[in-house]
Amino acid sequence: MKNYDVTALGELLVDFTMNGMSAQQNQLFEANPGGAPCNVLAMLQKLGRKTAFIGKVGNDSFGKMLKDTVNRLGINTENLLMDDKVPTTLAFVHTASDGDRSFSFYRNPGADMMLRAEEVNTGLIADSKIFHFGSLSMTDQKAEEATKTAVAAAKNAGALISFDPNLRPPLWDRLDRAGEKIRYGLEQCDILKISDDEIEFLTGTDDIDEGIERIREKNNIRLVCATMGKRGSRVYYRDIRTQCPAFLQVKTIETTGAGDTFMACVLDAVLRIGLESFTEQSLHEMLRFANAASSIITTRKGALKVMPEKSEILKLTKERKNNNA
Repeated sequence: MKNYDVTALGELLVDFTMNGMSAQQNQLFEANPGGAPCNVLAMLQKLGRKTAFIGKVGNDSFGKMLKDTVNRLGINTENLLMDDKVPTTLAFVHTASDGDRSFSFYRNPGADMMLRAEEVNTGLIADSKIFHFGSLSMTDQKAEEATKTAVAAAKNAGALISFDPNLRPPLWDRLDRAGEKIRYGLEQCDILKISDDEIEFLTGTDDIDEGIERIREKNNIRLVCATMGKRGSRVYYRDIRTQCPAFLQVKTIETTGAGDTFMACVLDAVLRIGLESFTEQSLHEMLRFANAASSIITTRKGALKVMPEKSEILKLTKERKNNNA
């Protein structure tokens, strides 16, 4: 028996999200804790899972706020380190009227890039059922070594490996390098969550089915989920392909954390059902729950501190089902 359901490695940072205008007509930004891998863990905590995070923040006011926040959520932080020389990574999220985002990063370098292979607690990973990571921990060579050390430890311990590319072009010196590191993640993972934009980036086609087929031809990924924004999501498992429409919200503010919320719900389903035991019905129910959860987070500022409760998600799925009856 392993003590942790999911351990994740990667970026923990501050998302400065737009929050109105000042009396002087200057943009106001709110400092929200964020970072895709830790957002996933925050949602898993809401679903009753036991999680741990591996990463690094600056030994500054932002880093201390982040570590305190993650601790309060119940996520294990014994391998969340603090760097005395490099500051915490900051991201400014600029939101369009439809909730879509663009990013400005202050990460040259940022503390999350400073994690080293020898600092990774491989025992913590070995004590986990699932190890989750993304591509942003591989933008720096030394941090990439730390990531690959963690992946190797997970494989050696028989843990399932989960991957979300989470492509952020401004953080790569060359996009071909981003593609190379994402393809590494595809080669390693058992579970993949990938967006429509990332599918097109990797495969050159905007046809979701064709893009996923190309990815599956080259990689032995057992469960693939494609997120398509307002068009909902699809899942590919063995010879099953099923999809679920999005839960569109009139109160959408921004889409920060929607994909991470979705990813967490998928991992929860894997833990509950087992990667070998999905049926078409259970896959559709997984997508429906994940779509509902991710729609709720779009109505809130930030992500990590405001993940929905399980009861909220179930209430929304019930309401939409009744309305469609």
